[in-house]
Amino acid sequence: MTAPEPLPGTDTPEALRPLVTCRRCHRPLHDPESRTLRLGPECRDPDPHTRRYDVPQDPLPGLTP
Repeated sequence: MTAPEPLPGTDTPEALRPLVTCRRCHRPLHDPESRTLRLGPECRDPDPHTRRYDVPQDPLPGLTP
């Protein structure tokens, strides 16, 4: 018995990779670095409208100079 032929277009490297989408905008990612970070190049920059809250914290024990 012979192995079945693959469907046309499914034997390319792009077809074998799973679909990875951006965590923010949900667009498909193609760049290896973007796929690892799960963030597209446009979504990596921090949003200027997002507020940042710096909270005073106690130093960790054993790490004070």
